[in-house]
Amino acid sequence: MTTPPRAPAMARPSRSAPRPPSPVPALAHLLIWGGAAAVLALWWSDTTSVVGAAGWVTGAGRITGLLAGYACAMLLMLMARVPLLDRAVGTDRLARWHAMGGRYTVSLASAHVLLIIWGYSLESHTGVVDQTTTLVLHYPDLLKGTIGFLLFLITGIVSARAVRRRVTYETWHFLHFATYLAVFLAFGHQLSNGADFVGNRPAQLAWYALYLGVAALLAWYRFAVPVRRALRHRLYVAEVRPEAPGIVSVYLSGSGLEELRAEPGQFFRWRFLTRGMWWAANPYSLSAAPHPAYLRITVKASGGHSAALARLRPGTRVLAEGPYGGFTARRRRARKSLLLGGGVGITPLRTLFETLPGEVALIYRARRPEDLALRGEIDALAAARGAAVHYVVDEPVAYSSPLTPEALRGLVPDLAERDVYLCGPPAMTEVAVTALRGAGVPRRRIHHESFSF
Repeated sequence: MTTPPRAPAMARPSRSAPRPPSPVPALAHLLIWGGAAAVLALWWSDTTSVVGAAGWVTGAGRITGLLAGYACAMLLMLMARVPLLDRAVGTDRLARWHAMGGRYTVSLASAHVLLIIWGYSLESHTGVVDQTTTLVLHYPDLLKGTIGFLLFLITGIVSARAVRRRVTYETWHFLHFATYLAVFLAFGHQLSNGADFVGNRPAQLAWYALYLGVAALLAWYRFAVPVRRALRHRLYVAEVRPEAPGIVSVYLSGSGLEELRAEPGQFFRWRFLTRGMWWAANPYSLSAAPHPAYLRITVKASGGHSAALARLRPGTRVLAEGPYGGFTARRRRARKSLLLGGGVGITPLRTLFETLPGEVALIYRARRPEDLALRGEIDALAAARGAAVHYVVDEPVAYSSPLTPEALRGLVPDLAERDVYLCGPPAMTEVAVTALRGAGVPRRRIHHESFSF
């Protein structure tokens, strides 16, 4: 069994020059919106005329239904963890796209249901309740489609910010698996009842190709690749070390770790195969630069799963999905950087502080001095590369500093010339982004990783 060193080996900062912005995010937007335009073209080409109120309402129902079906496929594609998208766009940004798309999709699906029932009621001169019963019980695959819609609606409600704050990450994560079942149940209804698909073989084949392509990406990157890597690398817990009150570092070892090609700033989804933890795969960032002999994460006890990490025993087997995330040196646009972290958000920033090229400064915010995890390592890194470190704590007040443009410029006078890597709790991140923009940092040079889900 590999025993990690008492202090992680320090990697040399990269000498790579700043890179131009990746075209992948813009191309992804273009493809997504181009697909939506193609869906609208399908309705247009299949509609010869729209007559009367019933025709207009039913037509609107068809359009919203087509867009909702397309959006379902796009939502799954965004979360398929395709490496090209994940590295170029970033997991955090993809999650925001997914959340926004989810709200649109639930709205479109709800509008589709209401408009179709209303339009069919106008056309057949029946009541809304009678028409709903007829559609659900007598149209092919519509009962399954109704169940799928209800599952999708429940998932959307649970994902709403007010509700999400009251559920654990594990509960939210598992409820999202209902999305797969919802899409599967609704898919048959789209082809069986959709007026734009019935008798239109090219449209059916295109829809099958879209959904089967997304299913292949999910099957490969969400399931096949993690299983293959688990069998190849055979990860296990090598050691657990306390770092600060309620904060521990977990060292993990295995075979061929360099083949994972993890980068500083990235994270894995870790599944610890021990009682009470095997069923959950939680995301934790690397807190030391990847090493051929070990990987390290540093975690604060903020829930049942994270608190249990302190009780892990050496030798515990681990499954790791990843590496994920674009919070890396690839995002660097300027020759100088500022790393701004709060609490345990220091973990990915500590790896970037070690390896990011150019002139680097670090601002580390915490509640109390004893909450400054990894401080010894950070001081050693700062001394080794001649970098500036500013520790800001809320208590005692003498060492506190407001998160304002003026305070940030006081610590880093040339702030507006730097890239800023930001990681911390959501409330701090929101305030920090506002302060950075007020200090003159362009939005395109503020790179942040969120702890929210």
